[in-house]
Amino acid sequence: MRPLAGETQEDQILMARAAWLYYIGGLNQEATSKRLGITRARVNKLLSDARDTGLVSITINPANVGLLPVEEAIRERYGLDFCICTPALGHDIAAAESDAILAPFAFRAVGAAAAAHLRRHLSETPLAVVGTGWGRTLEQMTLQLAGVAAPHARFISLMGSLQSNLAYNPFEVVHAFARATGAEGFFLPVPFIADTPSARNILLSQQSVQQALALANATTVAYISLGELREGSLLRSQGMISACDLDELQRLGAVGDTNGLFFDLQGKAVDHPLNQRTIALGFEDLRRTFTVALVAGRSKLAAARGFLASGVARGLIIDGDTAIELSNMK
Repeated sequence: MRPLAGETQEDQILMARAAWLYYIGGLNQEATSKRLGITRARVNKLLSDARDTGLVSITINPANVGLLPVEEAIRERYGLDFCICTPALGHDIAAAESDAILAPFAFRAVGAAAAAHLRRHLSETPLAVVGTGWGRTLEQMTLQLAGVAAPHARFISLMGSLQSNLAYNPFEVVHAFARATGAEGFFLPVPFIADTPSARNILLSQQSVQQALALANATTVAYISLGELREGSLLRSQGMISACDLDELQRLGAVGDTNGLFFDLQGKAVDHPLNQRTIALGFEDLRRTFTVALVAGRSKLAAARGFLASGVARGLIIDGDTAIELSNMK
């Protein structure tokens, strides 16, 4: 043990007794101060000195740390306020077939972690205005909110609705959140993709749409999922973009989308007509709120890299396996 300058033997004995009572005896600082007959401030100083001198060394079981080092690496790299990783399943990243098998687990895990984050936000912000995107991860979020009551909160879709009546349609997602929490639900009364840029402008000029957009721009937190750009993506499977659109977007360097905005690996919107036809909050609007990106599945790795490079996200909730691969990338 390295003694401190000016420290007496009596100081060393008192420091050892304080350290034993606190770390071994399990007493808190107040109880330790009462036991030793000294102030709580003195106990705090003694415990700090005990660590500095080596009298007390703290070890942490790596098994209990989880993916904290990965979370911190991602948070620092992309300048995030926070990064939450779900436990990694440790599957073989070289086996493409494992993605299809394990993807449902990733959706549920990220959805559950995002629901926990939302619970905290609702408890801290009774008048919360929560913006939502669409997709299977958001759908899973709505299923994890049993027992949450937020009657004064409001949920607002950040994008137009799809034609199909699916559980992960933006309209359904908003109302699922509202039903689960007793809150109010609002949505943009327009289609997700307008027929032409001029049709989009006409729809955006409607008073009801402007009112919904004003609420969308007042969100206290926004949860959006990222879409990968491949044949098996939801956009293709639901017929919202054609095979020709997909090919054109890929040739322009697009790696993913969020809220119908297609972006490249640098987080820049690509020059494609679809980006002038979708009706949703864009990057600049999302940048003004507390935007949390949800990433579930390794198929969304490139989309995650591109979106995080944009600097729009303030927080990230991601499955562990994708997080590990993301953190290892240069």
